[in-house]
Amino acid sequence: MADPRLDPDMARFTAMMDARAAAQPPIRLIRPDQGPFDIPRALNDALNLGLAEGGPDLALSEDRWLLRRGRRIQYRVHLPHGPGPHPVLVYLHGGGWVWGSIDTHDRLMREYAAAAHCAVVGPDYALSPEASFPTALEECAAVLRFVAEEGPSWGLDPARIVLGGDSAGANLAAGLALYLREAGETIPLRGLLLNYGVFDSRFDTPSYREFATGYGLSEERMRFYWSVYAPRPVDRLSPFTAPLRADLRGLPPCLLHIAELDVLASENFAMAAKLREAGIEVESELFPGTLHGFLRAVGHVPKADAAVAKAAAWLQARFA
Repeated sequence: MADPRLDPDMARFTAMMDARAAAQPPIRLIRPDQGPFDIPRALNDALNLGLAEGGPDLALSEDRWLLRRGRRIQYRVHLPHGPGPHPVLVYLHGGGWVWGSIDTHDRLMREYAAAAHCAVVGPDYALSPEASFPTALEECAAVLRFVAEEGPSWGLDPARIVLGGDSAGANLAAGLALYLREAGETIPLRGLLLNYGVFDSRFDTPSYREFATGYGLSEERMRFYWSVYAPRPVDRLSPFTAPLRADLRGLPPCLLHIAELDVLASENFAMAAKLREAGIEVESELFPGTLHGFLRAVGHVPKADAAVAKAAAWLQARFA
């Protein structure tokens, strides 16, 4: 990649990941009528699982399950050292609604837990194309409700919950906050942590034009992700899938972290602006020279580490 704006550490990390990808079969985007998606997902996970190694050790890191409509929803609980009750970050992993898991995002969740001195709960929600909208949203809602209702029994403070995520996870976090508001549910969210989120289903923004190819996440991939997550075109206009189209009034304070060289950059800037117009307390920061998904480079790229530290300070303020 020859773009002089690319952060040197980001460039080295990208070259490392490209070399790893070249050593395994290519990852194909397979539509539901072309066969099962388990092989592409396994290849993608194999490429990314190594990034979850290392990082802080916590007082507790374990998987639990919640039964909903006959499906066992797995979720991971990370508890920091020290006495509870602990404030909670419910964190929704990214991956285009298609890949990613509580395993690929394990280190990032542990980094947040250690830096912000909070519990982190990560739902392993159902992925597309096997499951389409609104399944993932409903499963994340089920885990969030469970945390709010049963959290005190495992040392969590249900009065101090922040909802967050990256990429498609940030989309689910914003959509879930809107869903709760519309349903009149009284889960008192302290904030939304939104990392380079998917906030609209449009592909004609300036950043889509500038970064359509050659910057990791591409327009082609985003079109595929939307087509399998929300296969009905009408669903791509819903405020729960495209939060930028929603009335944003009444949402909790938000922190947006934005990657500069990202097809989604324009909709992230637009989301921050629309939140402010709606009277929401917003902090946003652009990380120059970074690519979409740069938080998976925590421990490799200093700007990813800086983003975690800044988010942790914001979380502590929200939990205070």
